[in-house]
Amino acid sequence: MILSTLLRTTRHQIGAASTAPAFIHAANRALSTPARSPTFASWNDEDKTYFQQLLKPESVLTDADDTEAYTVDWLKKYKANSSHQMVLKPKTTEQVSAILKYCNERNLPVVPQGGNTGLVGGSVPVYDEIVLSTSSMSNVVSFDEVSGILVCEAGCILENLDNYVAKHGYMMPLDLGAKGTCQIGGNVATNAGGLRLLRYGSLHGTVLGVEAVLADGTVIDCLSTMRKDNTGYDLKQLFIGSEDFESCKRAFVEAKKHLGEVLSAVEFMDRQSLDMVLSQQDWTKDPLETPSPFYVLIE
Repeated sequence: MILSTLLRTTRHQIGAASTAPAFIHAANRALSTPARSPTFASWNDEDKTYFQQLLKPESVLTDADDTEAYTVDWLKKYKANSSHQMVLKPKTTEQVSAILKYCNERNLPVVPQGGNTGLVGGSVPVYDEIVLSTSSMSNVVSFDEVSGILVCEAGCILENLDNYVAKHGYMMPLDLGAKGTCQIGGNVATNAGGLRLLRYGSLHGTVLGVEAVLADGTVIDCLSTMRKDNTGYDLKQLFIGSEDFESCKRAFVEAKKHLGEVLSAVEFMDRQSLDMVLSQQDWTKDPLETPSPFYVLIE
């Protein structure tokens, strides 16, 4: 909301001063790719050998064909400005800790990555940063059918989790358009809202605990099933919405069992916006049969 307000104010001032070309030039320059920091090292063959010994060789990707999907965003708008790429796919907290500790000591830059469904380029490297993918950490650790508490690893795909708890009469309190690809670790790291936000609130309320690994390899264990804990600081909230500033490994997620006759999800759209989308996608068919200036989808 603050950004939107600032943009409107800025546009108004630009119109009054007639300095739009200068502003656009300055904005493009400010938003251009930053220079690679000389303080960071670049990985070499010795680093590759270490990671292959720590993980399995197939969990260390360096070939261009293998790393391509990890170095470009979903919209194909943001792409790494280097062909010198490495992707690591750990399976345990201990492996993540060892990787980050080693990279911290070697001053190797790291980019944590989940399902890579973000649209702003935050999960792809800018240059030759090592991609730490959580895709191999996709196990459900436990599920309590009485309390509805699910413990899972960061690489679990949201739709798979929803299908898993549905077998026990539960549902995930989070629903996204990218649920078939996005991972719960990325959802937690970005504090994803989704269609069920109005009914169940944000992940700040539905995540009961996390296990995270800091940049220096330190493991922070905040995996607690207590719904009310007045002791000390609520450290897990520092990781929810952190944009993967830290690497989340496990997340406690509370899944709601019953959906009462109250508003669960709502989406509003206007005909003009829908027509604009359809005009850019030749293969897309109008999903709404009855023409109307506005539409409201309610669940």
